[in-house]
Amino acid sequence: MTAFHPRFFACDAEIEHVGEGLLARSLPRAEWTHEAHLAATAYLLLSRPDVDLDKQLPDLIRRYNESLGGVNSDTGGYHETITRVFLHGVRLFLSDSDPDCTLREAVNDLLLSPMGRRDWPLRFYSPRRLFSVEARRHFIEPDLRALP
Repeated sequence: MTAFHPRFFACDAEIEHVGEGLLARSLPRAEWTHEAHLAATAYLLLSRPDVDLDKQLPDLIRRYNESLGGVNSDTGGYHETITRVFLHGVRLFLSDSDPDCTLREAVNDLLLSPMGRRDWPLRFYSPRRLFSVEARRHFIEPDLRALP
């Protein structure tokens, strides 16, 4: 695997900014990084119980993409399987994390964990399966090994 150097968050407010920016569709495109995806997910899971991520996350991301002029198509934009795999990974990580740590500590630790790596889904999916149109449009089961 290649070296992974995540961009860390300096404080809880930066993470809240990302999570609330996703909800409000006000987060600048340049701030919507891999780390921001995971931070927003962790923030919403930990701080916004009013948001049902299993039901709402796909449309939140689709609408955010569209608000920036993006298109959710067979080749770009929202990807159902990757989103579901990372949502599962964030939940898995948080279930084992210290409940007394700060949001910043939890998110930065997540970014250093296997579940925080950009290539984490490829531990379970072949590239051909993961990057297929079917996987982009619908959640599909892994073909290499089951999710933990």
